[in-house]
Amino acid sequence: MDGLAHTPTDLPDEHLAPISRIVSEVAAQFPGARITLGEMSEAFGDRAFGLLILLLCLPSLLPGMASVFGIPMMILGVQMGMGRREPKLPGFIARQSIKREDLLRLAGSSSKWLKYIERFVKPRDGFFTGPVGDRLVGWLTVYCAAMLILPGPGTNGPPAFGTIIMALGVVESDSRVVGIGVGLTLAGCIFATCVLGALIWMGIHALGWIF
Repeated sequence: MDGLAHTPTDLPDEHLAPISRIVSEVAAQFPGARITLGEMSEAFGDRAFGLLILLLCLPSLLPGMASVFGIPMMILGVQMGMGRREPKLPGFIARQSIKREDLLRLAGSSSKWLKYIERFVKPRDGFFTGPVGDRLVGWLTVYCAAMLILPGPGTNGPPAFGTIIMALGVVESDSRVVGIGVGLTLAGCIFATCVLGALIWMGIHALGWIF
């Protein structure tokens, strides 16, 4: 890839579910074999935060993939939480690339619950699509990223699922869906925190019993 946005070779199908349509839009914008995060950030402007968080979080629904994308998600979340309108990616993250074919495959890996929610996504103005809502989404994304980075049994899926819904609402400017995602992300992160806290507590007590 040469770092420049290419002219779309095909138009995304407006009748596709939102995630499939968004992925098709990205794939049409960049017809090469690989797509860098920096290219996507430049091409999609003020939609880039939601788009990148969505694409980074989708693999977290697959086993063993969550921790790889935690740091980029955390950086994006901090920037969004601080009120930036467009992401400014460090070079080591901007150069990270995704295979175009893997991107298209991710669109089909969504859970049945996510596909159900996609049916109700449409542009809706409200609190969660305003500046305060954007900041809230950003800091919750940071919380989710921390849970994805820290290892724990069953602690990746719940926060990632909620964050995907939040990001989908951000991309589609749907305040209701963002609000649902905020609630699910917070619940998922609290669940993950409790699991990790219990593991730490058991580990400390086990060490005390040994010594």
